[in-house]
Amino acid sequence: MNSLHFYKYQGTGNDFVMFDNRESQFPAQDTKLISRLCDRKFGVGADGLILLNRHPEYDFEMVYYNADGSVAMCGNGSRCAVHLAHHLGMIGSETTFRAHDGVHTARIEGEQVTVNLSDVSQVDTHEDGYFLNTGTRHFVRVLPEGQMLSDYDVVGEGKKIRYDDRFMPEGTNASFVQTLKGQAYMRIYERGVENETLSSGTGVTAVALALAYAQKQDSPVTIQTQGGQLTISFEQTESDRFTQVFMKGPAVMVFEGTVFV
Repeated sequence: MNSLHFYKYQGTGNDFVMFDNRESQFPAQDTKLISRLCDRKFGVGADGLILLNRHPEYDFEMVYYNADGSVAMCGNGSRCAVHLAHHLGMIGSETTFRAHDGVHTARIEGEQVTVNLSDVSQVDTHEDGYFLNTGTRHFVRVLPEGQMLSDYDVVGEGKKIRYDDRFMPEGTNASFVQTLKGQAYMRIYERGVENETLSSGTGVTAVALALAYAQKQDSPVTIQTQGGQLTISFEQTESDRFTQVFMKGPAVMVFEGTVFV
C-alpha cells in the first residue's frame, strides 16, 4: 500500500482532491481509485480530482477528472490548480498552463484567481434554453417570471436535459438561472458528478454569456451560485462571438493530508 500527499481545495463550494503529480506517481489510469477518492463516505470526498503535471511547453498541465473518472475541463478547478501551483512555488503571480480544452492564462491575487477561458463562437437557441461550449458543454435555461429557483427540481430536470437526445452521445451539464433585482442566480446539475453541485466555473460562464446573448447584458456579469459569487468579463462581437472571456473568483485550500492507495 502506497501513501500519497493530497490537497483539498474549494472554489465557491466546488471542491476537489488535488495532487502534485510532477513525478507521475498518481495511478491516473485507475478510474475506480479516482471515484473512491471523490466518494464522500469511503474517500476524501470531492466533486472531482485534479492532477498537476509537468508540461514541456507551459508552466504546468492541469488534468481534471469528474467523480466518475471521466476527463473534462473545469473552470473552478482551474482556479484552484493555479492557486496550488503558486503555493508549491511552480509559478509567480501570472501563469500559462494547459488543460483538457487547450491553453489558458491566469493571474493570482491572494485568494482571487482570474483565468482566461476558451472563446465561444456560437450560442445555439432552443425553445427551452441555450446551448454553448465554454470548455465543456452547457445548457442554460432561464426560468420564467414567477418561478422560483429555490423551489426548482434541479436534479430531476437536470438529469432529463443531461440525457436529452439533442445532446447525446456526450450529454451536457444543465444550468438554471433566475434574475431578481438585477442579480443573476444559478443552480447546476453537473454531468460526471451526476448531481447538483454548489457551483461550476464553466457553468457560470455559460450563464453569463447566455444572458449577454439573449438579454444583452454588458460585461462584466456577476453570477451568484449556491457556493458564492463569480464574475465573468468578455468581449462580444456583432456576430455574437465571445472572446477575451475571463472568470474571476476565490480559490481556497481547505486542508492537506495523506491518503493510502
